[in-house]
Amino acid sequence: MSYSYELRIDGKFKFLEEGEGEPLMLLHGLFGAISNFSGIIEHFKKTHKVIVPILPLFELDLLHTTVGGLEKYLAKFIDHRGYQRIHLLGNSLGGHVALVHVLKSPGKIRSLILTGSSGLFENGMGETYPKRGDYEYIKKKTEITFYDPNVATKELVDEVYQIVNERMKTLKVISLARSAIKHNMQDELKHIQLSTLLIWGNNDIITPPFVGREFNKLIKNSELHFIDHCGHAPMMEVPAEFNKILTEFLQKMSYSGAN
Repeated sequence: MSYSYELRIDGKFKFLEEGEGEPLMLLHGLFGAISNFSGIIEHFKKTHKVIVPILPLFELDLLHTTVGGLEKYLAKFIDHRGYQRIHLLGNSLGGHVALVHVLKSPGKIRSLILTGSSGLFENGMGETYPKRGDYEYIKKKTEITFYDPNVATKELVDEVYQIVNERMKTLKVISLARSAIKHNMQDELKHIQLSTLLIWGNNDIITPPFVGREFNKLIKNSELHFIDHCGHAPMMEVPAEFNKILTEFLQKMSYSGAN
């Protein structure tokens, strides 16, 4: 089922905001879109204020098209909107941005949720860009994001194809992918104090299961859940199972009254 959402604009920020309650903020990845999160939005807008900032993957100048550049944008967005006690969830590159943010400004973040996050290791698209007209290559690359290739709908493949067919966008994708690979966070993760939920696809070949285990080992207060028959974007591929794990985690957080 596809949902259409109304984007809000506040100053230079574009975002979705649905529901009321503690903020649950969702950060998309390199080829991400709001549609990736429709399963989470529909489920959690009944209990939380669900917020999806549109990260400026292609709007920053090339020099600032980095993980750090995106984190600065996120920090300004959170300040501008005055959000507090945020449950911050990131998929893929969005997880990496979330990690940098909680290390720099943990004050407004209540918990961290990572799924298929970069930051330690990833098999990216970054180094092997095809000739821009190669639709079949893009289709295959998009399909390997998932355990079930049918999740890569024609609409999704078309979106990715359109991005890589624009030279400047391709350069920015490569810049972000390289920045993610260069910005390895292994030595910094021990400083994260927040309750952290890790949800990983057992069949993720972009950030394989060992990456989830490594995050679990390095982030003190973390719990790790694997989902079978699932690739790099569990919230898209198995939304019901993903939402169940996330609901239990958020309920624990509210019972504990943890800050």
